[in-house]
Amino acid sequence: MESKPTFVYRDGMLSDTKYVAWLADVKNRFRQSQIRASIRVNTSMLEFYWSIGRDLVALRAEERWGAGVVKQFALDMRQAFPDITGFSDSNIKYIKRWYSFYYERVVKSQQTIDQLENEKGQQVVDQIEMEEKSQQVADLLEMPKLFGKVPWGQHISIISKCQSLDEALFYINKVAEEGWSRSVLENKISANLFQAQGSAVTNFEQTLPSPQNLQAKEILKDPYHFDFLSMKAEYDERDLEEALVANITQFLLELGKGFSFVGRQMELQMPGGQTFFPDLVFYHIPQHRYVIIELKAVKYIPEFAGKLNFYVSAADELLRGAGDNPSVGLIICKSTDKTVVEWSLKDINKPLGVATYQLEEVVDRTVAELELRAKREKVK
Repeated sequence: MESKPTFVYRDGMLSDTKYVAWLADVKNRFRQSQIRASIRVNTSMLEFYWSIGRDLVALRAEERWGAGVVKQFALDMRQAFPDITGFSDSNIKYIKRWYSFYYERVVKSQQTIDQLENEKGQQVVDQIEMEEKSQQVADLLEMPKLFGKVPWGQHISIISKCQSLDEALFYINKVAEEGWSRSVLENKISANLFQAQGSAVTNFEQTLPSPQNLQAKEILKDPYHFDFLSMKAEYDERDLEEALVANITQFLLELGKGFSFVGRQMELQMPGGQTFFPDLVFYHIPQHRYVIIELKAVKYIPEFAGKLNFYVSAADELLRGAGDNPSVGLIICKSTDKTVVEWSLKDINKPLGVATYQLEEVVDRTVAELELRAKREKVK
């Protein structure tokens, strides 16, 4: 007689290995379906908002029906759909402002919103058809597809805080790719991430083939904001390194999407037995390359580049695999002289970049109070 399998339950749950694995897979599929559903709902809502903004602009509603037309429209919509949110006076004003933000900048610059990219770096927004009219240069007929991946609250923050079309599209891409909350987005805008991204001084054009040189430059920025650290006024490079490793999650967020932490003071052993220890080693997953970082708590001097050049060579020999792209090096220091950096990188044969960091230095209150008291006693 064939025996029936015995199932073990723990805390009311079936603990069979295959069942647990299947259950985890179903849960994951359900979460993915929820994400897809929320994106579809968000996209439909935003497409509707876009059409309202487009109508208000195309009809020149305020010129035709007076300054109070937006308020009247909001009231009429609330009365017609009392159970639906989104028809407040302020939200209708944001809808008109949202469409107008892109309409005015596209018309002014005569460019199209074709800079949006998906997670694979492919262009996903078709060129927006520009329709010639008697008094209007163009009309943005359809909402760019990638806008649907960005929640409405983040759209409001972008049009409220960004000045240019390029800056707005930069943050649209970042929110869509990295899933930033509204608070994270606003912190990034306040930290001028758009201006900082890709602004580190590098020699990538001379040391990396195209388009790798541009791609590698985009993963660096200047400055890096270490405001998540609390450093005393007197600190050295080891203190800075320890603090960053202790806050590795925040550091990875500041470096940007795609970075994976490999090691600190990682041993690179030469064939002859001599060893070297770069400060920090990361791997950039999308670009398949190692990034060697050296930290300097002082102003940049040319000697720093020579040392990092060697570390990048060692990483290429000892760490780089068959499918990896060339490693790059990054010096993050307290301050720089751009001309000194540029001259020092001219004859370096490995791809290096130089950037600065910013942080809040916290003075030890006890020491400060003692020094102040001593000064007062001396005056007496």
